[in-house]
Amino acid sequence: MLNKYKLFILAGFFGFVSCEPLDQEPLDRNNSENFWNTQEETAYAVTGLYSGWEVGSQIFYMDCVSDNSNSDFSWEGFQPLGNGTASPTNAGNADSRYSYEHIRRANWILENIDQSPISEELREKFVGEVRTIRAYRYLDMAILFGDVPLITKTVTTDEALVEATPRAEVFAFIDKELREAADLLPVKQTETGRMTKGSALGLLARSLAFQRKHEEVAVVTQEIIDLGVYQLFNDYAGLFEEANESNSEVISEIQHVAKVQGYTSLGIMMPNSMGGWSSIVPTQSLVDVYETKNGKTIQEDPAYQENQPFTDRDPRFEATVVYPGARYNGSIFDPLNPSSSNFPSGPDNASSTAYNYRKYLQNPSSYENVWDVGVNVIVQRYAEILLLNAEANIELNRINDQVYANIDLVRERAKMPKVDRNTYANQSELRELVRREIRVELAGEGRRFFDIVRWNIAKDVMNGPVYGSLSNGSVNSTTGEVTFTSLKDRFFVENRVFKEGKNELWPIPQTVIDRSKGTLKQNPGY
Repeated sequence: MLNKYKLFILAGFFGFVSCEPLDQEPLDRNNSENFWNTQEETAYAVTGLYSGWEVGSQIFYMDCVSDNSNSDFSWEGFQPLGNGTASPTNAGNADSRYSYEHIRRANWILENIDQSPISEELREKFVGEVRTIRAYRYLDMAILFGDVPLITKTVTTDEALVEATPRAEVFAFIDKELREAADLLPVKQTETGRMTKGSALGLLARSLAFQRKHEEVAVVTQEIIDLGVYQLFNDYAGLFEEANESNSEVISEIQHVAKVQGYTSLGIMMPNSMGGWSSIVPTQSLVDVYETKNGKTIQEDPAYQENQPFTDRDPRFEATVVYPGARYNGSIFDPLNPSSSNFPSGPDNASSTAYNYRKYLQNPSSYENVWDVGVNVIVQRYAEILLLNAEANIELNRINDQVYANIDLVRERAKMPKVDRNTYANQSELRELVRREIRVELAGEGRRFFDIVRWNIAKDVMNGPVYGSLSNGSVNSTTGEVTFTSLKDRFFVENRVFKEGKNELWPIPQTVIDRSKGTLKQNPGY
């Protein structure tokens, strides 16, 4: 905890003095001339870059632009991106995500760190951390916006007015940066929360996976596996709890310290009856993809009963979703009663789907103040690496014991049966399985949009109506038993539109286009 506390004090300090939103503009020249005199000052600069390198709410809300979740409030910036109504002047979260703040700060550090009187070993480590964060920001922008200006040095306002770099070149830069950063970084850091070799390689695997470079993904993910420093945490539900933060599965995370720099938005996912906002809610599409405890889909398992849809499901379902009849935080969750404060068409903060997220919130009362918690938000973890490795080998049609073993590790940790090798015996069947595993394992962790775009299925899963739970029925307030009186009527949320060739990218905010004085062009279809 001491190391984490120090990391946040430093990040907060340097973030305060240098985080002004001057995208693509130079820092005060006096900083470069008067700074860098000591190891402590250099540490301030590098550690300060961690302030806001990623944001927990961004990760959670990103599932709302996929078929996993719905954003119940348009003003939070994700609803139009999810339902296809976003535009250059109504770009929602794109307004804040098209940002060069961390890239600019990283460029400044890299240009000046050689002035610092630090050891070469420490310099290499710092440079590796900075290049990893800069590459991550470029990866996010290249995936969301396509072509973006590639700026690798501090520039004046006029010098920043450059045309966008083709996406392929940006990806090539990202991959080179992450590969070289990995070679500079240690396998383990003395301070938790800092970038490591595994962090750089893990982000590289994401970049390569998005580009469908399966052979390279297989190589890089195997390199991470061979590091021998990561293993799955033994409790899927507990993996995301504050008591188990920075555990053996975590590769990259956003650190928080309650009452110092706590995470202040965890309550946005809680039910209305518990003081939450239900800002991010699971969809029926996500609920339906969880297998039964027998390791079969609900369509394939004869034991599955439509009138008892939440019974005997993959344990990850209960660890992720609060559903009608669930015992949660000391009470029975009942969103089916029209007089309930959780009824979808009732109070403003009731979930529109009659589902809420439970991940990171297994027991809200365990927090002194759910709006100021010390829980770290995971950006990447080892389960993703195992599944990406399996996916890459499946796409290469290398169906071997390792493919099954990696998927089995993830399933067995969740108390699910091993893969039935007779049922899943060829490439197409295993592709379906590993994609389902990726979806349920990482549900609510912000990865689904990137996956449905790289798999080219967004056009199939993001068009049409969004539904929630069956709507007609009752919940026994003592036992939680649910009785549905109709197996057809569901809570309706919204109709979505996803236009192929357009919505795979977000609109570039009009304010960005205007500031570029015509050097940047809008994405197709917007």
